[in-house]
Amino acid sequence: MAVMNSEPMGYHPIPQPDEIGIREKEDAMGAYLMMFATLAVGLPFPIINLIAAFIYLYLNRKTSRFVHFHALQSLYSQIPVTLLNAGMVAWLIVILVSDHSFTSEFKGYLIMVGTANLIYFIFSLIAAAKARRGLFYYFVFFGRLAYHRAYLITSGSKKIAVNKPPII
Repeated sequence: MAVMNSEPMGYHPIPQPDEIGIREKEDAMGAYLMMFATLAVGLPFPIINLIAAFIYLYLNRKTSRFVHFHALQSLYSQIPVTLLNAGMVAWLIVILVSDHSFTSEFKGYLIMVGTANLIYFIFSLIAAAKARRGLFYYFVFFGRLAYHRAYLITSGSKKIAVNKPPII
């Protein structure tokens, strides 16, 4: 009969800024700055930013847990902004194609999307600056998700003794 360990696995220790190399800090900062690199291309196609963030995460996730955390947080925080932007683009296309007018609902949505993008840009710039210094900056909801995903000790990341001697 297998005995299950009821203790939580725990988390890997968080590195201090002086323990993180320059390259790791720059890679972590780059996760947030991807939005500026793809902004010109992504303006008519908001999904481009999300695809670029996913590719950046895929290419850099094994660099270090620090980079993995920041790339995940950047990706997670881009999802709602991308959905809002895609909704805006779709609504605008419908208005232009079907000869509808710009209603007050559309204008309100435009203001909401603009505000969400501004907040996202501000928080991403702060996170990029902190990452460059080797620090963590946790977004309200997405920081916890990214931390849990990047730093949780799983059975694959730490060897667990399967065949333990019997307890007498």
